[in-house]
Amino acid sequence: MATKTAVDTRERILEAAAALLVAEGRDGLSTRAVSAAAGVQPPALYRLFGDKDGLLDAVAAYGFDEYLRSKRELGSTGDPVEDLRRGWDLHVEFGLSRPEFYVLMYGDARPGRTSPAAREAEAMLRSIVERVAAAGRLRVSVERAARLVHSTGMGVVLSLIATPEEDRDAELSATARETVLARILTGAEEPAGSDLPERAIALRAGLDGATALTEAERVLLAEWLDRIADA
Repeated sequence: MATKTAVDTRERILEAAAALLVAEGRDGLSTRAVSAAAGVQPPALYRLFGDKDGLLDAVAAYGFDEYLRSKRELGSTGDPVEDLRRGWDLHVEFGLSRPEFYVLMYGDARPGRTSPAAREAEAMLRSIVERVAAAGRLRVSVERAARLVHSTGMGVVLSLIATPEEDRDAELSATARETVLARILTGAEEPAGSDLPERAIALRAGLDGATALTEAERVLLAEWLDRIADA
């Protein structure tokens, strides 16, 4: 019973915090205001979330749950490049439809600190990029490609959020997306693995299955292949 009560209280606090975030922005998320809106005493909030940062992480995850669920359910077209495009578009669509949560999640970056929700979203992106690499379509390493897609997409969303809706460039997201894809992908007319970097990237993507190598050998080979890919 106590566990169920704690879960119910946690949900009530998150619902109250989400409503305050939408109505007043991040400045409205003081522990006093959230506690009052949820009808609990501040000690209950600290007991469940640890501190203010813990509460903010939980609110970000709460707001992103719909996005992450949609991303999980997006499925695959069978073409990893098209899946990468669809993932970009879903990311931008969510950021513009729920800007308060997006800014909470990505607008206050601090070295060494990433929310669990952000880590899950980044892992999903990396998984798609790894499939692109396995298909022989990447011209840079998986790590660099994922970082380029993530950072550029995030910048596009934050820029659009900061721009009055009537002044937004309707083509900005698609233009940025295709510019990034042109940088990280081989040309559609190029055969997969047509030169050394593409071959290194494709081999790197399948390295985990190289059971003939020891773990140390796989780590060393992965480092060499990444250097070839990004040369």
